[in-house]
Amino acid sequence: MFYAESDGVTVAASRADTLAHALGAAVDEEQLALHLLSSPPAYPFGEHRSLWRGVQAVRPGHALLIGPDGRAIVRPWWKPPEPALPLAEGVENVRQALSLAVSSCTVDRTSDRTVISADLSGGLDSTSLCFLAARGPAQLITFHWGSLDPGNDDTAWARKAAALLPHAEHVAPQPSDAALWFSGLGEVPTATDEPGLWARDSARLLLLTRLMTRRGSRLHLTGGGGDELFGFLPPYLHAHVRSRSLSALRQVNRTRSMQRWPLRPLLAELSDRTSYSAWLATTAHRATDPPPPARPRAGRVPSTAWDTIPQVPPWARPEAVDAVRTLLREESSGTHEPLAAQRGQHAALSAARTCGRAFRVTEQVTAALGLPSAAPYLDDDVLEAALSVRITERGALDRCKPLLTTAVRPVVPGKLLARATKGEYTADFHQALRLNKAALHRLLDDSHLARAGLVDTTTLRAHLARPELLPEAMRALDNTVACEMWLRGCSSAKGAP
Repeated sequence: MFYAESDGVTVAASRADTLAHALGAAVDEEQLALHLLSSPPAYPFGEHRSLWRGVQAVRPGHALLIGPDGRAIVRPWWKPPEPALPLAEGVENVRQALSLAVSSCTVDRTSDRTVISADLSGGLDSTSLCFLAARGPAQLITFHWGSLDPGNDDTAWARKAAALLPHAEHVAPQPSDAALWFSGLGEVPTATDEPGLWARDSARLLLLTRLMTRRGSRLHLTGGGGDELFGFLPPYLHAHVRSRSLSALRQVNRTRSMQRWPLRPLLAELSDRTSYSAWLATTAHRATDPPPPARPRAGRVPSTAWDTIPQVPPWARPEAVDAVRTLLREESSGTHEPLAAQRGQHAALSAARTCGRAFRVTEQVTAALGLPSAAPYLDDDVLEAALSVRITERGALDRCKPLLTTAVRPVVPGKLLARATKGEYTADFHQALRLNKAALHRLLDDSHLARAGLVDTTTLRAHLARPELLPEAMRALDNTVACEMWLRGCSSAKGAP
């Protein structure tokens, strides 16, 4: 929800761009600089501001109350649960909440028979949704993207799942250059109210919506939010070592041995007691510093900090760096409490909010193309049920997503729940980059970000000319492309300032 003041009266809308165009608001290019960071600006950075001057955003978990006099106040309406339930007690809540969230997508009150579609990546999240959706009255179509990497076993697991869903139709286009990342840039004729990684997936979204709508799908389900709620997050290690549980400590030690984490750096992470306010101040400082030199994989340990510290891209102009530094320092100077007292719970909430924000923007695109989307894992009740379970059991180190697999065991065949691997798409990224470098260079010929003084295209071209992108450049390229395409969309949108 977004709001602005017009002639002393508060006006609200569910999209920032709709409100901005109605009021003639201009793009806030300083706020846009935050979206160039290597990872999206997490809580509290930018949550109460939109990318349009004078248009405010309502923070997640808050409500906008407009009085009879037109004035408005923002108040919290939700607070996260304490992660206190053992898995055995919390799993039924998750099962019921997730079943209801999916079943609400399979029923069309205006028709006796409807068609829905769903991603079937081969992972636990999308596989579970497909089996839950198959129980409903709707005809199910599953959709799978194959990887270019022969070592990626997602497709093998997706085929196993499809074989156990005989009443569903299964669509799996052959991997091709036409649907690679960074293909079809600018071909999606729609605007969103903030940048999103969907820009990188333009060609894929067009193909997905065309294939699914042609088959009659009225709604597409995605597994977004599953990793954030049910997967292991490094800050969970803090909960493990403070749980006073011998089994949890043994899990940490076994994992350290398997991952070959060096002991001393790991102990430094686990003993860190930095407060959230101090971490925010550090983030504001480090986000605009040059990234530290990459350590050899054998010397790395996962960061158990409150959240990820993003980095400005190496091609950001000094004006963009100054804008990011100023905005981060303004936010970090306030009195911000963490989303939850436990570091792991805060990280899970922050990750879920970031995922929800990204999904909302992508859904704006697919809906405009004729295929609305839904993310059942981000349903309020699912979120609350999952976060009520103890972190040490929800994010166990010796099992893959134990809360989710236990919750869906009555529905999903056990052989599919036994998967302990996860698909890796680095090869797809590099192949896409090699084949689409010319298109990216054309994008820089008339860069709107360069016109706004945010990006140095000469530096960006130099990075693209490397045989392989450096890690910090890989992470930042997606967001730079997203911001470029968003800014172009704003300029071309009818009635845009």
